[in-house]
Amino acid sequence: QLQLVESGGGLVQPGTSLRLTCAASGGTLSSYDMGWFRQAPGKEREFVAAFRWSVTFYTDSVKGRFTISRDNAKGAVYLQMNNLKPEDTALYCCAAARRGGGGSNEDQYDYWGQGTQVTVSS
Repeated sequence: QLQLVESGGGLVQPGTSLRLTCAASGGTLSSYDMGWFRQAPGKEREFVAAFRWSVTFYTDSVKGRFTISRDNAKGAVYLQMNNLKPEDTALYCCAAARRGGGGSNEDQYDYWGQGTQVTVSS
């Protein structure tokens, strides 16, 4: 029932920043934990960041650079990405899990967006 649509990706140079937005519809965002995953072509989907209740956590490679946030009133989840690196290049997808079920494993999530492409290159 829940629909997720990502936006904000693009082609950027190393060291720059992007903010990704995940817009939710068809449900109440506050009823879900939310996460961000990324997948480069030919590679497995990788956990990036998530909320479990009010607790945020990140994969080691983005700690200190990326920040996940949410605005339930707007039905939106964000991923602020600073100091982007070429290895951050991927399709970034947001996902929703049942409350308390958000974690680093993609199997925990029930709803997925189609993703927004982030390409970091000179």
